[in-house]
Amino acid sequence: MINFKKSTLVAISSLGISGSVSAGGFRLLNQDAEAFARGNAFTATADNPSAIYYNPAGITQLEGRQVSFGGFALSAGFDYTSLSGETASADSTFQFAPQIYYTNSPDDSRFSYGIGLFTPFGLVVDYGRDTNFSTVAIDGELLVATVNPTLAYQVNPQFSVGMGLGLNYSEISISRAIGLVPGDEFSVEGDGLSVGFNAGALWQPAEEWAFGLNFRSSSKVNYSGTSTATGFPDSSTDASLRLPMNIALGASYRPSSKWNIEAGIEWTDWDAVNVTVLEGTPFGDVPFPLNYDSGFTYQLGVTRSFEQGYFLSAGYIYSENSSPDLNFTPLIPDADLHLWTIGFGRRGEESSWALAYAIAYNGGREVRGNSSSSLIGESADGDYETLNHAINLSYQFSF
Repeated sequence: MINFKKSTLVAISSLGISGSVSAGGFRLLNQDAEAFARGNAFTATADNPSAIYYNPAGITQLEGRQVSFGGFALSAGFDYTSLSGETASADSTFQFAPQIYYTNSPDDSRFSYGIGLFTPFGLVVDYGRDTNFSTVAIDGELLVATVNPTLAYQVNPQFSVGMGLGLNYSEISISRAIGLVPGDEFSVEGDGLSVGFNAGALWQPAEEWAFGLNFRSSSKVNYSGTSTATGFPDSSTDASLRLPMNIALGASYRPSSKWNIEAGIEWTDWDAVNVTVLEGTPFGDVPFPLNYDSGFTYQLGVTRSFEQGYFLSAGYIYSENSSPDLNFTPLIPDADLHLWTIGFGRRGEESSWALAYAIAYNGGREVRGNSSSSLIGESADGDYETLNHAINLSYQFSF
C-alpha cells in the first residue's frame, strides 16, 4: 500500500495528461523524445527501441543490441471560473518520468526481442480547499508504470509482427472535503497491479511507404488501500479502475532519404472506464461515476534529416474530449486538446539523442449540468482552461 500525501486522483477518476500532455482521459503521450517531436506519428516508422511502445513489430528493423534511456518533465496549468465568477487554479508538475527500452536482434535470426519500462498514465493536481467544488476534489495523484517484455518476428523483408506483455503497477490517492464542518476531509490511497498485452504489425510494400498497426489491450487494476475521514477511524478500502484498450494506425511516406512524413490515428475505448466504486470507506461504498466516451486522436508529423545525422522534427496532435459534462471532474479537466510539438537530435552509428518540446491548449471548455460524486451535491459547473508544457529527452546507444 502506498502512502502518498493526500491527493485525489482523478483517476479514480482517471488518468491523464490529457489534463496534461495526454490524449483524452489520462493517457500520457510522450514515451520517447524522437517520436514525440513528430507529434507521436511513429507507428509506421518505429525505427528505434521505443518501438516496444509504439509498434513492437518495428524492433525487427534494429541491428544488434540497443538501449534507450529517457524521460520527460511536465508542467500542467488549469484555470477555473465558476458560473458566479469565482476563480481557482491548479498547477500540476510531473517532475520526471523515466523511459527505458532495450532491444536485441541477433545475427542470422528473424526474431528480435526487448523490454521496456515507461509510464503510460499519470497525473498530479492540487486545487486546494478554497474552491466551490472542494467536496468534489481537493487534489489527486495517479501513477501507472508498465514493464513490457516484447518479441517480434520478421516474416519477410517487407512484413514484421510483434507482441508483448504489459505488467502494470499503479498508485492512486484522492482527497476532498466532506462539507459538514469546516476543515473536514475524506481521502483514500492505495496501489494495485494489472496485466495486459500489446501487438503490432509493420508493412513496408515499397521503399517510400510504410504502414503500421499497434494494439494495446484493456486491463483492470485492483487497488487495495486505506481511506480516512474526519471523525472516523481508518478503513481498509478496495477499488478497481479499468485502463482502456487502444488501437493505432499509421502511414509513413518518405519521398527521399531526407524526409519522413507520417499521419496517424488512434482510437481509445474510454467507454470501458465507467463507474469506479470505493468499497469499505467510513461512508460505505462510494461510487465515482466516470462514464467516459470513446474517442479518436489524430497525429501528423514530419522529420527533415541533415548531414552528419542531425534531424529536425515537428508535429501536431488533436485529441477528442472523453469526459461528458455530467460526470466531469476538475481533477481531469478533459477537453478537445491541441498539441504542437517540435524537436531535434542526431542519429549516429553508435549513439543517438533527441530533445522534444510540446505545448498543449484545450481552447477552453464549458461544463454545464454536472452531477458530481460530492457527498453534499456540489457541482463542478464552470469554465476550464488548460495550458501545458512538456520536455522529453532521450539518449540511445548500441553495443
